[in-house]
Amino acid sequence: MPVIRTWQLAAGATALGLVIAAGAVAAAGPWESGQREAEREWAAAKTDTDHKAPGPKRPAPAPSAPGVLDPLGGRPASKAADAKPGELGEKLRPLFDDPGLGPLRTASVIDVSTGRRLYGEGADKAMPPASTIKIATAAAALTALGPDHRIPTAVVAAEDRLTLVGGGDASLDGAGLRLLADRTARALKTRGLTSVRLSYDISLYTGNPLHPIGMNGNIAPVTALMVDQGRIDAESAGYAERSHDPAGEAARAFARMLDRRGVRIAAPPAPGHPAAGSRPLTKVLSEPLAALAERMLTDSDNDLAESLARQTALALGEKADFAGGGRAVRAQLSRLRLPLAGARFADGSGLDRKSRVSARLLTALLARAAEPARPELRPVLTGLPVAGFTGTLRTRYDEGDPGSGLIRAKTGTLTGVNALSGTVAAPDGRLLAFAFLAGRTASRDEAQDALDALAAALVS
Repeated sequence: MPVIRTWQLAAGATALGLVIAAGAVAAAGPWESGQREAEREWAAAKTDTDHKAPGPKRPAPAPSAPGVLDPLGGRPASKAADAKPGELGEKLRPLFDDPGLGPLRTASVIDVSTGRRLYGEGADKAMPPASTIKIATAAAALTALGPDHRIPTAVVAAEDRLTLVGGGDASLDGAGLRLLADRTARALKTRGLTSVRLSYDISLYTGNPLHPIGMNGNIAPVTALMVDQGRIDAESAGYAERSHDPAGEAARAFARMLDRRGVRIAAPPAPGHPAAGSRPLTKVLSEPLAALAERMLTDSDNDLAESLARQTALALGEKADFAGGGRAVRAQLSRLRLPLAGARFADGSGLDRKSRVSARLLTALLARAAEPARPELRPVLTGLPVAGFTGTLRTRYDEGDPGSGLIRAKTGTLTGVNALSGTVAAPDGRLLAFAFLAGRTASRDEAQDALDALAAALVS
């Protein structure tokens, strides 16, 4: 990798870390594996989950920020960070007028540490957000369930009747299913069982599993049980052919795994509820929700997004369907006292064009994620792709671009809809949050170039 790109990534990561950590070390107490013990304990106390089984340590979320940040190291403030609203407008307006953004466009730029709006154009107008809605999905799930929540996939048994119970883990892959088969086979053999009947229960989720866009390579039918996100080719990524019956495919794969481990399946697995008297036999758990949220944001993972929306619905007592997920996300964001005028959450992924958010809401969400009192929201920031390096921004900035390595942002792309929302660590140490939404765009590439230029203008 060229030196300049390594330097840019290091500078961006260092600046964001300094922004979030400045002035808080003495007050927050000792560190453990990179995260303050006090913050870990605070977040754990706020977490209420039935799935707290220990797992491998993961990188800790970024540490908390003080309420107001002074420029670091006595360096002069950057023009972007210290500019008066009118001055920043003079800089951004010519870029905002780029015809590549189409006739519908809104913008919001704020200083995260103070909440002060530095630039706004129609910031309160709700528009289709495409995948930037995943910022809202992540925030709702993390606050409703806690960053340490894990999603189970379980096996229950009543004598020789097994039921594979889907818990809604859209990250379950072949390795996880094999681990579940290993544990199940061992448990059955200790009971002297080498032949069983198998069913699978997907009743946790309700409603039509098909996303409103129908069968599509961007997302599998949303069910409580799937493996490898229902992909026909388990090694594929991004847009790929999906199974029409991901739950059935997962159950059949599980049956084959048991058979290879010496447990005969008497008949092909069929959907059904656990038999009367069933008791837990074994289970596997997903990674902690913090890691799932980061992966969803970095890779713009639609399957994970819909899973997290439904998990939020379950946590709030709503139906685990598209409508229930939308109600739950909105309710959770309302509890965070966020500006929700005009907002609509038709899905968790942003594939549904009926969804609406404002630029103001997106920047307010990012500011909430940096607040000292909200350590559970830190994955919303740490999961954002890094310009020129990771996720959906990996190819959006060349190594010579000023924003490469210094911008972290969630992309949003549908035909005629383009959006970009994230953070920039300014040279003086302050963190800016931005959201740019564009509608009726004629060219995806032209719209993305215009959005990238707007974000890059905030760096210097």
